[in-house]
Amino acid sequence: MDTSTINQIFSKLAKAIPAPQSDLSYINNYTLLVAVVLSAQSTDAQVNRATKDLFKKYDTPEKIIKLGLSGLISYVKSIGLFNTKAKNIIELSKILIEKYHSQVPEDFDKLLELPGVGRKTANVVMSVAFGYTTIAVDTHVFRLSRRLNLSLGETPDAVEKDLMQIVPKKYKKTAHHLLILHGRYTCKARNPLCNECTISKECIHFKNDNYGKIKNIL
Repeated sequence: MDTSTINQIFSKLAKAIPAPQSDLSYINNYTLLVAVVLSAQSTDAQVNRATKDLFKKYDTPEKIIKLGLSGLISYVKSIGLFNTKAKNIIELSKILIEKYHSQVPEDFDKLLELPGVGRKTANVVMSVAFGYTTIAVDTHVFRLSRRLNLSLGETPDAVEKDLMQIVPKKYKKTAHHLLILHGRYTCKARNPLCNECTISKECIHFKNDNYGKIKNIL
């Protein structure tokens, strides 16, 4: 895809979504980390419902450890893979206490060493908590990148690498939020709202009158 079209895509998304930010609710860097770990293969809305009461009382690693595994599960059992996620949160909380004075490390590689933290989670934390320029590739970003021909990468890591190379510098800090929100509310997985899409002119599938088939692309 040419540079002009890429600029148009992100310029139009930025105008349509002037204040892009995560839909996850959190109180501090620790609760952000917990929320992102919980969000894997779950929706932000599901996570927010589960953590609404949790974060009111338990917003530090020490408090979560005191709550314990069974107590944590009682709050997050409505979320997919809750057993594994709860165990990871307990373990990462212990590590934060023991190695980082209960603080979330401002270091991508150190974040990756925490249980339940992959590249997407680490990128979200580095971006949202610490203001770094990263692109977190979740299911929405992966889907839209391929639908829009921004990347043909077969894995999230490959898509991340492509996006970091082609997204204009002025949009890099907000690119993943723009794509996530556009994918969540407009370019949906099953029923994309192509006729309401602000970037339909830049979408090769829409221009080729194939927008009815776009839902088959991831």
